[in-house]
Amino acid sequence: MNEAVTLGAKFVSNSYGGSESSSDPTYDASYFKHPGVAITVSSGDGGYGVEYPAASQYVTSVGGTALRRSSNSRGWTESVWSTTKTEGAGSGCSAYDPKPSWQTATGCSKRTVADVSAVADPATGVAVYQTYGGTGWVVYGGTSVASPLIASIYGDAGTPVASYPVTDIYNHASSLWDVTSGSTASCSPAYLCTAEVGYDGPTGLGTPDGLTAFTG
Repeated sequence: MNEAVTLGAKFVSNSYGGSESSSDPTYDASYFKHPGVAITVSSGDGGYGVEYPAASQYVTSVGGTALRRSSNSRGWTESVWSTTKTEGAGSGCSAYDPKPSWQTATGCSKRTVADVSAVADPATGVAVYQTYGGTGWVVYGGTSVASPLIASIYGDAGTPVASYPVTDIYNHASSLWDVTSGSTASCSPAYLCTAEVGYDGPTGLGTPDGLTAFTG
C-alpha cells in the first residue's frame, strides 16, 4: 500500500483479507491512512463475518451481488451474493476498528462492512480474456472482482477530492442502485447479513449507477 501511494497511485484495489486482530487499528495508521487516495478492499467471500483490511476505517469496503438480466426499466436485477452458508459476500460488525463518523447505522458500535458493492457471484460474474496461465474467455467472481470494479469507477470519476473518498458514497447514497433482496445468513441485527432498503452489510449502500456517488 505505502509503495503504491509513494509511486503516485490515487486508486488502489486490494483483493485479500484475513481474520481481524486487536492490532488492526495500528495497521490502519501504518498502511491504509492515505488521505486523497481511493483504497478499495474486498469484503471477503466467506459469507457473514468481517475480514481485515476490509474493516479499516480508511478504505472503501466492497461487498458483492448477483447480477441478472431483467425486463425492468434498468434491464438488470441484483441481490446479495450468497451461494452457500460459507460462500458469499462478507459483512458484519468489526470487533476492533472504530466506527467512522460517516457511518450512522446504530446496530454496530464499531466499523460496519461493507460500504458499497458490485457483481461478485461467479454464476453471474465478469468475463475476462485470459492470456496468462490459459487462453480465452473465463468468467470470474468473488469480491476480488468487485473491489477492482469499484476502484475503476473511482478512477473514471477523477482524482479524489475528499480526504477519504469513501465519504463521497455516503454523501451521495441516492445515486446508487439500492439492493434490497437476499441474505447470507441469519444474524442480529438482521441488516448485517440481509439486504434492506438503504444500508445493509452485504451490499453496503448499493451498486454504481454512473459516477455521481464516487465524485467529490
